[in-house]
Amino acid sequence: MADRGVDLAAVTIPKEVRDQLAELELELSEGDITQKGYEKKRAKLLAPFVPQTQNVDVSIQLTPGLSSEPTSSPNAVPVAAPRQHRAHRSGGTRDDRYRSDIHTEAVQAALARHKEEKMALPMPTKRRSAFAQSSAENCTPPDTSSASEDEGSLRRRQAAISAMLAQNLQSPEYWINRSVQSSSTSSSASSTLSHGDGKTQNHSQGQTSILADVLAHTRIGVPAHSRVSTKIQQLLNTLKRPKRPPLSEFFLDDFEEIVEVPQPDPNTPRPEGRQMIPVKGEPLGVVSNWPPALQAALARWGATQAKSPALTALDITGKPLYTLTYGKLWSRSLKLAYTLLNKLGTKNEPVLKPGDRVALVYPNSDPGMFWVAFYGCLLAEVIPVPIEVPLSLKDAGSQQIGFLLGSCGVGLALTSEVCLKGLPKTQNGEIMQFKGWPRLKWVVTDTKYLTKPSKDWQPHIPTANTDTAYIEYKASKEGTVMGVAVSKISMLTHCQALTQACNYCEGETLVNVLDFKKDSGLWHGVLTSVMNRIHTISVSYSVMKACPLSWVQRVHVHKARVAMVKCRDLHWAMMAHRDQKDTNLSSLRMLIVADGANPWSVSSCDAFLNVFQSHGLKPEMICPCASSPEAMTVAIRRPGAQGTPLPARAILSMAGLSHGVIRVNTEDKNSALTVQDVGHVMPGGLMCIVKPDGPPMLCKTDEIGEIVLNSRVGGTMYYGLPGVTKNTFEVIPINSGGTPIGDVPFTRTGLLGFVGPGSLVFVVGKIEGLLSVSGRRHNADDLVATALAVEPVKTVYRGRIAVFSVTVFYDERVVIVAEQRPDANEEDSFQWMSRVLQAIDSIHQVGLYCLALVPANTLPKTHLGGIHISETKQHFLEGSLHPCNILMCPHTCVTNLPKPRQKQPVGPASIMVGNLVAGKRIAQASGRDLGLIDDQEQSRKVSQRFQDCYLFLSEALQWRAQTDPDHVLYMLLNAKVQLSTATCSQLHKRAEKITAALLERGGINTGDNVVLLYPPGIDLIASFYGCLYAGCIPVTVRPPHPQNLAATLPTVRMIIDVSKAACILTTQTLMKILRSKEAAGCVNVKTWPNIIDTDDLPRKRPSNIYKPPTAEMLAYLDFSVSTTGMLTGVKISHSAVNALCRSIKLQCELYSSRQIAICMDPYCGLGFVLWCMSSVYSGHQSILIPPMELETSLPLWLSTLSQYKIRDTFCSYSVMELCTKGLGTQTEALKARGVNLSCVRSCVVIAEERPRLALTQSFSRLFKDLGLSPRAVSTAFGARVNLAICLQSFILISVSFHQGTAGPDPSTVYVDMKSLRHDRVRLVERGAPQSLPLMESGTILPGVRVIIVNPETRGPLGDSHLGEIWVNSPHNASGYYTICGEESLQADHFNTRLSFGDTETLWARTGYLGFVRRTELLDASGDRHDALFVVGSLDETLELRGLRYHPIDIETSVSRAHRSIAESAVFTWTNLLVVVVELSGSEQEALDLVPLVTNVVLKEHHLIVGVVVIVDPGVIPINSRGEKQRMHLRDSFLADQLDPIYVAYNM
Repeated sequence: MADRGVDLAAVTIPKEVRDQLAELELELSEGDITQKGYEKKRAKLLAPFVPQTQNVDVSIQLTPGLSSEPTSSPNAVPVAAPRQHRAHRSGGTRDDRYRSDIHTEAVQAALARHKEEKMALPMPTKRRSAFAQSSAENCTPPDTSSASEDEGSLRRRQAAISAMLAQNLQSPEYWINRSVQSSSTSSSASSTLSHGDGKTQNHSQGQTSILADVLAHTRIGVPAHSRVSTKIQQLLNTLKRPKRPPLSEFFLDDFEEIVEVPQPDPNTPRPEGRQMIPVKGEPLGVVSNWPPALQAALARWGATQAKSPALTALDITGKPLYTLTYGKLWSRSLKLAYTLLNKLGTKNEPVLKPGDRVALVYPNSDPGMFWVAFYGCLLAEVIPVPIEVPLSLKDAGSQQIGFLLGSCGVGLALTSEVCLKGLPKTQNGEIMQFKGWPRLKWVVTDTKYLTKPSKDWQPHIPTANTDTAYIEYKASKEGTVMGVAVSKISMLTHCQALTQACNYCEGETLVNVLDFKKDSGLWHGVLTSVMNRIHTISVSYSVMKACPLSWVQRVHVHKARVAMVKCRDLHWAMMAHRDQKDTNLSSLRMLIVADGANPWSVSSCDAFLNVFQSHGLKPEMICPCASSPEAMTVAIRRPGAQGTPLPARAILSMAGLSHGVIRVNTEDKNSALTVQDVGHVMPGGLMCIVKPDGPPMLCKTDEIGEIVLNSRVGGTMYYGLPGVTKNTFEVIPINSGGTPIGDVPFTRTGLLGFVGPGSLVFVVGKIEGLLSVSGRRHNADDLVATALAVEPVKTVYRGRIAVFSVTVFYDERVVIVAEQRPDANEEDSFQWMSRVLQAIDSIHQVGLYCLALVPANTLPKTHLGGIHISETKQHFLEGSLHPCNILMCPHTCVTNLPKPRQKQPVGPASIMVGNLVAGKRIAQASGRDLGLIDDQEQSRKVSQRFQDCYLFLSEALQWRAQTDPDHVLYMLLNAKVQLSTATCSQLHKRAEKITAALLERGGINTGDNVVLLYPPGIDLIASFYGCLYAGCIPVTVRPPHPQNLAATLPTVRMIIDVSKAACILTTQTLMKILRSKEAAGCVNVKTWPNIIDTDDLPRKRPSNIYKPPTAEMLAYLDFSVSTTGMLTGVKISHSAVNALCRSIKLQCELYSSRQIAICMDPYCGLGFVLWCMSSVYSGHQSILIPPMELETSLPLWLSTLSQYKIRDTFCSYSVMELCTKGLGTQTEALKARGVNLSCVRSCVVIAEERPRLALTQSFSRLFKDLGLSPRAVSTAFGARVNLAICLQSFILISVSFHQGTAGPDPSTVYVDMKSLRHDRVRLVERGAPQSLPLMESGTILPGVRVIIVNPETRGPLGDSHLGEIWVNSPHNASGYYTICGEESLQADHFNTRLSFGDTETLWARTGYLGFVRRTELLDASGDRHDALFVVGSLDETLELRGLRYHPIDIETSVSRAHRSIAESAVFTWTNLLVVVVELSGSEQEALDLVPLVTNVVLKEHHLIVGVVVIVDPGVIPINSRGEKQRMHLRDSFLADQLDPIYVAYNM
């Protein structure tokens, strides 16, 4: 026995001390003792025997674990088992099927190869309350905005701990960094950031504080005390230098993203042998007394050997419970057969007839009832289908069992009375209907319910033929359960072949530890045993759990000749073994290891032999075998004569195996796999090795392939599935020339292996455990063995590890899921995961995609307690695995990303020539001429006179107050449906009073800026005109939220300071808030400008009303916070206001008789124009509904539309989303209240972003039942430089019908997202892969011209390109309102020219990307309509891998990834893509989102997510227009102010 650090085999240690060590190890594996206590006690036991000169700490150098290799040392003493009171324990944290000291040493050597190099991997950040099993001291406390000295020292201490943990880890340059493609980040995201080197040197253990200092003081653009920033810097350091060679150069078409195809490595090992020759088994002998059918053998023994024991079952303690003789087995089976055929149903309408399928539902603890049921079905000539007992509705794989029963046409189930009582039932006492199961009739087969057959009735026992005898279930890699049909002749021939191969004799005793319902447990323990009158002792799984040594004791007591076990049973018996003198295994002639095909079985066999060789077990008795449900037994090692040498073992290179070739490993033992043979081919069989992929071509002699078998003993088909059957049971191998080697069909076994010397069969894995990654094949069992060798004692619960692959981005990715011990802490778990990554990369040369730890006993289980792999994979993909720790490593394993795009400099001339050659017209469009007035307008002479005479809104209001004083311009509604109206005269008079107050109290001068701080209402409108009357410049500001002053008041203060406001007009309530103590805690309230309360106004009128000398003078300032977090104020002149109002009037046909409803905030942009100015200019009546009122009365807006028969309404996306989410399920109630939206002709959403097509469509569909026309919903578009560029028109005509339509469907196109990333526009069909639906942003307003421009060259683009939208219009803003007056910025954004083409026109840059497309609609002039499509903000685009990504596209994909994702936002930081996700479900689902988010972004956008942040709902900031404030979110994240539930750093 060799342990790390101290060789116990070389030290003389008394036997009692070894016994104590063994018991100590079992206590540790069971969790009865902590790791620290274990090391302390073990060091104390070994201290007297360890040479002092070694100068090592035995508590650190010695590793727990039992030897599994036979030792040749003369001093080696087998490790004794613990005392008998622990014998019922089932084992430790390691599954010894995968135990190998050689492999463990190889893993430790790989981990220690770069022991001195450090690795600063960022640990995930987990909220303290997120997971109960994480102790408080292991969680990082949330940061505050100002870190105290204690907090700083805490972070330094955490960094020091991380550095010490990294001592034994390999350097990141060696294993983490595979191929991280360089990418550029957007200027808005990284222009102000700077970061230091952050390099760490190799230090000794005593210098960890230096490393901690380096990590704590690394500057990366935010304060060094920021914990998140430090971790991101660690992540950047791990991704600094790629390990893999750079991708090869290739031509990249702008229209397609080409997936990198790995070039073949010239050093890849290739098969060099000759083509293999099919291997024949020994001839199947003919014995004269073999029965013509298996039923005949039972009849013979039942008559002639009635008292001979057939089956002995054990109770839970391992003692015999009952013995079933052959006489009883025959008589009971006869009764059951008679009952099935004659007592179910009537004589004319029997329930069963020969050939029907019947389910056998019996527990593993009751083999006797199963035997009777199975043979009763054979005698009745019905086909038994043995299945597992469904214990609950959530059993793993239960639905797939239902698929099996359905495909087999099963309608009746046989079970025992005890089992029936244990099945889940409804409240009425009926058996529950399991999901996916057909309706079954349950029949109890206990003897008291069976009918004795009449004397003249005899079962029909025909000679074995090709009819189906029974159906054995088999689960595929994907989890689908299929039924393998076994014919009667195959069943009989298989029994004969097993009899010949195993040399079974009559009267022998066989101990069967396997499941008797399927596989070898059924073939040997139920069928072949009856054929040879063998006494079978069945040891069930429940007995083994309680008494692991029971099967060894049964062998000793009954002098059994044969035992059927698995590696698990060898391990359990070895762990529970005590040096008992009365245990003798010399009676055994065969110890059949049923899972000997597992390459790691050799370790269990050797370890068991090492312990029990002194108890009579001989090496030649151990007989591994290989089998599959389709071909049944493929090969088995025959028992050898005593003293004959055992076959040699193959020591193979894992690297060679991954390429499918056989190479003997003679150099690097770290990557070697020792494989034992599974004997020779079964008698009468013919075996070939064919390529597992593609046509079944014969392999070469040094090539790994799938074993195919031709014999009379295999299955015949997958019952009810003819398509799958042909590909498995009717395979004809072909030679290298493509010629079939014969006409006999072979059956695929699903086993991977080769034929060695002497025609011995070697198996290295199974197809279902094969992981094909980047052209190389890896065995899941090999990866499990490596993971288990990485000291899982502190972390992994009972060695329960699942390995599978998921397809992500055109390749398979390896995922490892393990159960975590309840007492494991975060640091130990993270260290173990990091070491597993390193070990698997070093030994298998494959990167892990994801490594997850789940709480103990939560993975889906098979009926025998193993991990249900396909169900685990399904939970992982569905996001229902609920891990407690997770580590994603996409940078390591995703090596097939497209080459980053290299932008080539293109001049203006090249663009022009390119457009001409391609026949593309310049992408530009314009609205109607603003000077044209339609006939209706011309007929309104009064209005015409008004248009000609007045250029200012202040004059317009005065004119309306004189000509139509009682006309109601505004109606304000609140949640209580209380009306507040304002006529032309009332509005004019109130404005005059406010003017008088300004002049009297404010002491302001003409041209001063005045802040209007009002809630949405008529006071805001009156104050706006009061400022115009006084010659002041109004600045509307959203009032602070009384309950959230800390977040909202600083913005108010900033606008007031930037605008240099001379005074503030507000209400009395808001004035008190501005001067309150709470406000004083946020801002300096002593420096407010003069505050005027307009609730109590003087009765005075101003002496005169100001009239600007020119229309180019400033009318008002429009301040807004953009989605990038920039506060911008734009100057709007009187002429722009006049032109804008006139343009809206023409576009929307607004006249005095019209009535519109507005439900949006009135503080900036087009919303402010519609709320305050449009009615005064056009004379129509506006019904104002403040959005905040919907929080109290959600149906208020829709009810108003119905009550007042509103034709045109304007709203924001936030209002539409509120109604969609809140009223979507209340449409019937609204209809009952009389809400009818059929009157609505247009519902226009006002926004400065890409139209939210999904939201508008959802709104239309939800309220279609209330009469809302699907054509009604449309969008508008405006920007800072021009508040209204597009607004949906209502006079477009369809080309195909030439009929006028009131509000036609807005144009919707589908564009290719891959082309869009290259700034190209390629239209595709709906439903095409990678298609993105885009809706027209409304019809261009009269007087507006737009052109699509290359933002870099400033040249016009063709209509197939994506570019920046430039606008020319009379109502363009005059410029930015800035304190210092940045003239260069003004000229660049507001007065810029094209670099070629029309170089005279002055344009304004909107900062939005879009394109123009000509549609099939005609405008009023008869020309084809040009639609403008807005794609996104230029400042928000993410420049990654040389491509342009729009955040909304990534966020849409992320939001679809899981049902618990309420909202998401993305941004970049130092080339890392950060995804923030709001979790609407329980916190245990938080970690489920990490792989799903990573998967969907990689699959749909070809990007690797760097950081995934899970936060609570409402954390992502949203402005008043419903737009995400991504840059504010980024700043909060970097300052660690989000209080995230979980932060995952993908490596």
